[in-house]
Parts: sequence; structure tokens; C-alpha cells
Amino acid sequence: MNTVITIIYLIGVPLLVMRLSKRWKWIDKVSPMTVLYVIGLAVANLIPEGNVVFNVDIDTNTLFSNLAVPLAIPLMLMGCDMNSWHVGKALKVFLSGLVAVLIATVAGFYIFQPSEHTPENYKAFAQVCAVATGIYTGGIPNMGAIKQAVGMPHQTYLYMTSYDLIVTGLYLVFVIFFGKTVFRKLLSPKQTHNDNTSSGDTKKGEDNTPVNPFDKTHLKSTLLAIALTLAIAAVSYVVSLLVSKDGGPNMTVLILLLTTLAIGASFLPSMKKQQHSFDLGLYCVYVFCLAIATACNVREMDIAGSMPILYYLGFIILGSLILQIIFAKLLKIDGDSVMVCSVALINSPPFVPLAAALLNNKNIVVLGITVGLLGYMIGNYLGIGLYHLLMIL
Repeated sequence: MNTVITIIYLIGVPLLVMRLSKRWKWIDKVSPMTVLYVIGLAVANLIPEGNVVFNVDIDTNTLFSNLAVPLAIPLMLMGCDMNSWHVGKALKVFLSGLVAVLIATVAGFYIFQPSEHTPENYKAFAQVCAVATGIYTGGIPNMGAIKQAVGMPHQTYLYMTSYDLIVTGLYLVFVIFFGKTVFRKLLSPKQTHNDNTSSGDTKKGEDNTPVNPFDKTHLKSTLLAIALTLAIAAVSYVVSLLVSKDGGPNMTVLILLLTTLAIGASFLPSMKKQQHSFDLGLYCVYVFCLAIATACNVREMDIAGSMPILYYLGFIILGSLILQIIFAKLLKIDGDSVMVCSVALINSPPFVPLAAALLNNKNIVVLGITVGLLGYMIGNYLGIGLYHLLMIL
């Protein structure tokens, strides 16, 4: 029974919020994702465990959060204007973000390492530094690989996963509630490729409100977008399983294939500038947002372990963010690009569609996913290389 109720909750609440956003303008102003995040956190933390009326089925919630992003990425990319993307800019944004993370990681290593300077303590914190580098330049797949490569104890790894969930969750809350305003005020807003309006604005006379992709007038194009997306997701998932060595999907290959095939599909005559496809992808992001917020049960988080690790991870996120903004000022990088790059590195590529939707800037999706994929590709090299460098020093 809980499974059925959870499915209705995850599918129905985002649809309800989307519908209410057209009637209540304040939802649009604060963003439907903000509303969904608050709802999810309330459900996760305010409803008593074992409630007989509604108790979220964890497995169903996890399934929806895992499926939403592989569906959202192709749908949103097929609705993007690929002419607005530039390789040079992607590299500039990525390198500035990467350098910011590396500086913060190394600086934090010397600030937060244990006061007892024994070889064992130094080695243990060098392992933490290596794994942190892998997380915040790549993602969870890099984290596991580097943990094995540097021989990190399992208990320390559990602390890091718990603390990473806390600090990245708090950063995501900041992005959802304040990110768009902060980044655009501190840095110049992004200029669109075809006009001089900022990405958060609409052209004169243009309605930027998401359409209902399930409306009768859009049903044919919506079904086409869904069919293409399912085909792309299926092919990507099968290939990622075939090249994987641990039995699960290879996330780098999965996201790379999803991105590549979706970009290719966007050039099909029937899919060019397919707004309905983007809006359907936006709905998947809303489902994803609700699901991850519902999974954030603070009662189950382990926060009583080694606190210096928590402080260290928090320092990396805050320090890298400040440095990235400084670098962006010097390199004249716009606020939208910095925000999506930061989310791609700190929270990983699956969160890029969420950032793009918050910014109301669909053409930033390709840039964000590119940055995240580059991080996935070099995260292991950087983490393991930094560990050996610190051990030599």
C-alpha cells in the first residue's frame, strides 16, 4: 500500500505544484522546485516513522530519483538550442572551477588535519583529501574508486559519505533558495546567443511559462519525445552495463551516452526547438527534486563521527565557491555558467538540469553536463595523484 501511495505522491505532487504555479504567481517567483523541496523535507522529517496513513516507501522513492535524471537529460537537451554552446567557454568555466576546488582542497588539508602530527594521522587525512578531490571534481563513482586506490578504512569512508550528504545537501538548499539571485548579482547575467536579454528574462511578448506537454494539442510531439527518450535511455543503460566492471552501470559512460545521443536527436527536424520536450524534462526534474528531498531524513544521518572531516568538506565547498566567483570576475564569466559549473562539480552532473531549470536557462544544460563529465574523467587521476604527492611531501 505504501508503494502505491508513494508513487501517487511522487507523480501527483509535482503536477499539482506546476498547475498551482499558473494560478499563484508566488510559486513561480520562488520556483516550483523550492516548494517541492520544502514539501519533501517536511514529509521526510515531520511525519513520524511508522505512520499508518502515509509512510514513504524508500525503495520506490530511490527508484524514482534514479530514473528521473536519465529521462530528464535527453528530454531537456532535445529542447535546447545547440548553436548557443561554445567549446572554448566550456573549457574556461571548467578549468576555473577545477582550480578553485583544488586550491580549497589542498588548503583545507593543512588547516584541518589532526593536531597530533603522526605519520598515521597524516596518511589518514591525505586519504580524506584524495577522496574529497575525487568527489568535488568528479562524483560518487570517483569517490569509491579513489577509496580503494588509497586504502581508506571503511569506517572513514562511511563518515565521508554521511558528511558529504550533509554539506552537499546544504549547498543544494542554498542553490535552490538563493543561487539564482546571488550568482547573477555578484556576476554578470548570461547573455543569450540570439538576443541581448538576460537568461532569466523573456523577450517582449514571449510567454516563458512551461506548457502542459500532455495537452491534446501537444500530445503527438510529446509522445515522440517520450519514445526517443526511452530509446536513448535504454541504449545508454545497456552500454553502460556492458562496459562496467562492478555489475552496476558505469555512470560516466551512461551520462556521456545520454548527452551525445540526445544532442544528436535534437538536430532531427521533428525535434528542433521542441519546447514540449524541455517542459516534460522539467517535470522529471521536479519529480527528482521531490524524491531527493524526501530522502533527506536527518534522523538517519551519522553526524557524530570524526567532526574535522565535516568541517573540512564544508570548507572545500565554501572556499571553492568564493574562489570560483573571484576567477569568474577576472575571466568575465557570467553568473549562470558559474552556478551550473559549481553544481556540476559539487553535486555532480545529474543535478545540472535542476540548476538550469532554476535559472530558466535551458541552453546552459550542455555546458553543465560537459563540465561534470570532464570532472568524472579526470577525478580519479587528480585524487590519486594528489594523495601520492602529499605522501611524498
